[in-house]
This record gives sequence, structure tokens and C-alpha cells, in this order.
Amino acid sequence: MRTRGEQPDVPAPDSPWSEIVPGLWMGGHEFTGRSGGLEFAVVRDEFDLVLTLLRLPGHGPDDGVEHHVWPIPDGPLDGTQLAGVMRLAQAADDALEDGRRVLVRCYHGYNRSGLVVAHALIRAGHTAEEAIMMIRARRGPWALHNELFVEYLQAGLDTARLLEELAE
Repeated sequence: MRTRGEQPDVPAPDSPWSEIVPGLWMGGHEFTGRSGGLEFAVVRDEFDLVLTLLRLPGHGPDDGVEHHVWPIPDGPLDGTQLAGVMRLAQAADDALEDGRRVLVRCYHGYNRSGLVVAHALIRAGHTAEEAIMMIRARRGPWALHNELFVEYLQAGLDTARLLEELAE
């Protein structure tokens, strides 16, 4: 099993989504089910807000659930893409402050969703290292295995965005 893009072989997660802090979940579109085979993670109405970084038809959420889609690659991001990641993290933080349940998802729920969730945690007062460790502890050791995304978080997304825009 592989994640999307040119990533090393990584196993699919063993759950569709994982709670990182109360009310904030990260997940994907596929996971390894109890039978050991791949299953689709379909969101219905379990969450009040779904933030999607890779949209696959038929994976939800239900009508009436607030849904924001910002497709980004699991690789280098330009300034506009980083700005979108920052907006999604702010939306997650705002929803959490209102007591809403938030899911941030990508393909397997490791990298792109991890970038948004980590930035939301940083906005909430955690250091980048704390955010990364929390995510890996709760989603699994493959979470944020994209070292470029870890570098973005360590530098700060504001700084990474400025550097990417200068390079453009």
C-alpha cells in the first residue's frame, strides 16, 4: 500500500480518523479495516466542519455539514497553497473555540492533514515540536513523514509562505 505521490511505501492507517486534541480530528479517505484490507473512509455527519485537502467523490460529508476543500499536493507548496493551509487552520481553531467537532482529511491522513492540524495547534499555543509529537502519538508514526512539511512547521508557515513567494 502506498500513499499518494512519490512517497516511500507506508502502511495505510488502521482507523479512518484520529482525535488529536478534544474536538480536532485528522484522517483520510482510506484505511486498513479489521479484515486487513483497504476500506473507504466516508464522512457522514460525525463532524460539524470537514476540511478536505484531497477530494474524492463519494467520500462525503453529508449535505448540511460545513465543508471546505483546498486541494494541495503532498510536496512543495507555493505561497498561495500555504496561505490556504493557514486559512484552514484558522477555520479549525475558530470552530473548536465554538465547541464544534472538526475533521481535517487528506488521502491517508498523514501529511497534508497533519500540516493543517499542526498549524492549528501552533496557533493555539503549542510549539512546532509539541504539535508534531502530539500528532504522531495520536495518528501514528507515519504522520508528518513528509520532511518538507516538518520544515515548513519548524520555520513557521508565515515564514515559509514569504520565502516561497520570494522564490516565485
